[in-house]
Amino acid sequence: MENRGIKANHQTFLWLLEGCLNSGSIEEGKKLHGKILKMGFSNEHFLSEKLMDIYIALGDLDGAIKVFDDMPKRNVFSWNKMISGFASKKMNDKVLGFYSRMVAENVNPNESTFASILKACTGSNVWFQYVEQIHARIIRDGFSFSSFVCNPLIDLYMKNGFIDSAKKLFDKLYVKDTVSWLAMISGLSQNGYEEQAILLFSEMHIAGILPTPYVFSSVLSACTKIEFFKLGEQLHSLVFKLGFSSETYVCNALVTLYSRSGNLVSAELIFSNTLLRDGVTYNSLISGLAQCGYSDRALELFEKMQHDCLKPDCVTVASLLGACASLGASFTGKQLHSYAIKAGFSTDLIVEGSLLDLYVKCSDIDTAYEFFSTTETVNVVLWNVMLVAYGQLDNLSESFHIFRQMQIEGLVPNQFTYPSILRTCTSVGAFDLGEQIHSQVIKTGFQYDVYVCSVLIDMYAKLGKLETALEILRRLPEEDVVSWTAMIAGYTQHDMFDEALKLFGDMLNQGIQSDNIGLSSAISACAGIQALSQGRQIHAQSFLSGFSDDVSIGNALVSLYARCGQRHDAYTAFKKIDKKDNISWNALISGLAQSGFCEEALQVFSQMNTAGVVTNLYTFISSVSAAANTANLKQGKQIHARIIKKGYDLETEVSNALITLYAKCGSIDDAEKEFSEMPEKNEISWNAIITGYSQHGSGIKAINLFEKMKQVGVRPNHITFVGVLSACSHVGLVDEGLGYFDSMSKEHDLVPKPEHYNCVVDLLSRAGLLCRARKFIEDMPIEPDAIIWRTLLSACAVHKNVDIGEFAAYHLLKLEPQDSASYVLLSNLYAVSRKWDSRDCTRQMMKERGVKKEPAQSWIEVKSSIHAFFVGDRLHPLAEKIYEHLEDLSQQAAKIGYVQDRYSLFSDVEQGEKDPTVYIHSEKLAIAFGLLSLPSAIPVRVIKNLRVCKDCHNWIKFVSKVSNRPIIVRDAYRFHHFEGGSCSCKDYW
Repeated sequence: MENRGIKANHQTFLWLLEGCLNSGSIEEGKKLHGKILKMGFSNEHFLSEKLMDIYIALGDLDGAIKVFDDMPKRNVFSWNKMISGFASKKMNDKVLGFYSRMVAENVNPNESTFASILKACTGSNVWFQYVEQIHARIIRDGFSFSSFVCNPLIDLYMKNGFIDSAKKLFDKLYVKDTVSWLAMISGLSQNGYEEQAILLFSEMHIAGILPTPYVFSSVLSACTKIEFFKLGEQLHSLVFKLGFSSETYVCNALVTLYSRSGNLVSAELIFSNTLLRDGVTYNSLISGLAQCGYSDRALELFEKMQHDCLKPDCVTVASLLGACASLGASFTGKQLHSYAIKAGFSTDLIVEGSLLDLYVKCSDIDTAYEFFSTTETVNVVLWNVMLVAYGQLDNLSESFHIFRQMQIEGLVPNQFTYPSILRTCTSVGAFDLGEQIHSQVIKTGFQYDVYVCSVLIDMYAKLGKLETALEILRRLPEEDVVSWTAMIAGYTQHDMFDEALKLFGDMLNQGIQSDNIGLSSAISACAGIQALSQGRQIHAQSFLSGFSDDVSIGNALVSLYARCGQRHDAYTAFKKIDKKDNISWNALISGLAQSGFCEEALQVFSQMNTAGVVTNLYTFISSVSAAANTANLKQGKQIHARIIKKGYDLETEVSNALITLYAKCGSIDDAEKEFSEMPEKNEISWNAIITGYSQHGSGIKAINLFEKMKQVGVRPNHITFVGVLSACSHVGLVDEGLGYFDSMSKEHDLVPKPEHYNCVVDLLSRAGLLCRARKFIEDMPIEPDAIIWRTLLSACAVHKNVDIGEFAAYHLLKLEPQDSASYVLLSNLYAVSRKWDSRDCTRQMMKERGVKKEPAQSWIEVKSSIHAFFVGDRLHPLAEKIYEHLEDLSQQAAKIGYVQDRYSLFSDVEQGEKDPTVYIHSEKLAIAFGLLSLPSAIPVRVIKNLRVCKDCHNWIKFVSKVSNRPIIVRDAYRFHHFEGGSCSCKDYW
């Protein structure tokens, strides 16, 4: 073509590239690639994909990546081609890397993508949370019912022991193919759920789905494991009927089944009829013959195995050694020993055990001793290794079985045996068993071994037996930093921060240099009690000790500075962490939220998501709490959506935080919905919703829920009773509230705290029972605090009781002489009682003492912006319109009965002198602005830093009626829900 001057087009190159692909010529493919680039066809999508096929098929993956990267436009099929190419080469890390890149470039995966990714995860040591994230993405993208995607996911869950997750996936599949059934049946069998595997096979058979050889292999193995030999024989007939009796996998399973059942005639017959025998086929029959005592025939079969050019493995050699041991064939056993050394598996645990058994059974004690002398592990170490292995899997039953078997075998545990089993007890929380092991430690004389003691201290400390842990530490014959660190960490984990810091100081005084764990635990303890100065000293010490780059210390420092309100230091510590994990981010978010910087905490949460860091349970709890404390309902709902997306919506702790969020944001209906939909509730859940009802004036609901809480067996605590007593107070249920207060000690064995006494004072005071409230305070077994006196004084201002009010004010001003609220309350009491001279004296006293009144302020969110208002505020850009609308609202309210009460706090002379705007409180301005700016379907939500006055409360009721809009006001005490001319508090607040 070129010689004739005919110019090739893209179709020509497609044909040529297809030829290269079929011929396997990478060189020709590269030449064509060069011509394609030269002739300007590099932007042709189909040519690029064909070039990728050639490079992938012929093993030049770098070439494939270059073509892929140079493509001007890549679709999901291009990505899949690369991902499947790497997957076919078992380059699983590359597969996962391409998937991450694909997601980062906002390319939506399809079924083929997910199938390849999940298969790559199966062959890689990936963090399993990564698989769960992929699963979440599968659900989000609508592939959760696709068997093509879910089959490898089921297989992954099974191989990692997440049986319930696999079952849920399987049950939700619309169409279950044979691969789906195989994944479930084999997974159940391999994870010890043999009976369930067999039952599932029955369901498959009843459904009319034809089993594959692999399915038969799995279900026959299940029958063998639990010795359902009769059922296995029945399945054999079905295998024969379906024509699978010559399949290697099925034959291997049948040979094992009949061998284990002792039916060696059938086992040998199946073996003879197997067309393609492999090592497993031979191993199954050799093992069966050896176990049944037919050792000669087992050795003969080994010779036949060698004639078939199949190499024996560890299992073969172990089985043959067992046969030799039964026959006393020491010479043949030694030949096998030599073979095992040459083959490189003489140190295999099974082979070592079999060799020991051989020499012991052959009474060749010298050779047995020589064998143990030449191995890297002596007998007890071998057992210790197994204990460690099962301990790492948190398999306490197997660990204890091995530990007990060691003693049965007459093996004496050493200083490494006990720590292995004790760590497993600690990990799974098996305290009773741990105590039993401790008693054996004492009996065998290891109670003073430093290594054993350090693990015992760790166990008792982590499981909450801190006094016992401390006793062991004090008895240590030598100073050990690991033991001290374990004790310090235990105190910190159980919130005993003072004790942790004291012990840390004792450790340093004894000249023991702390390690990174001890330093991070001590810093965490400082964070727990906000001991900033001491935390800084330990920070300096960690730097001098060379741990400045340690992640655990960095995370602890972030938490310390954030919780102590040192934002700059917290951010500095955070930035210095090179490899930030979600613990680092969580420390910053929770610390900022706890120290009152909730808006910043939410900003950090957004940054965390932008950075692609994996959010977890603690992230969401902290961020939801931050949104609750700022009453940021919009962002709270956005976080709630993320929680659902990530699959944490069923976590009790998250739901508890969400209930509080919605309650604090005025959306009590959403809080109630979250509570009702919780699958599991704890006492915190009940407390959150009871408190929410109380804050929203739904006292009867709170009390009814409290009674239901007791009925379902959830024990109330101190927080519960704060909510219940507050509920009674807000709706005037005096007798009921007093009854609940008495029941704390009489029925629930709870000693009332100051906050409960305050609730009772509030209960009596609100109801106008001021004399009873005063007597209650005087008879209290504890010293009244400022809150109690302030509560009484506030009620005296409402009920115009000067005598008791002055009595309360006297005590209050002694406790808090610089608190402006105390002076304001006393001033208001004198004003409503028309005692103007006394009011003026109070104000003068306030002025002389340099006490400034906290200005009243109200906030409202409109279009993601917060608008703040003060009394008579005219600084807002829409001030003129707001005042016009406010006047209009007041006129409309007046027409249906509203009468302004603006004179109660001012004398007749002052009323004439005052600017009229002084009577326009901040909440009125915020509400007027909200009614002007918000769509009619959205409730008006206003937050005020002080208590709503009587006039404003009355005004808002009328405005809610004339505007036909729900208005929610959160003041310093509670929520008020105004609608249709009435308030949820029923004018009792």
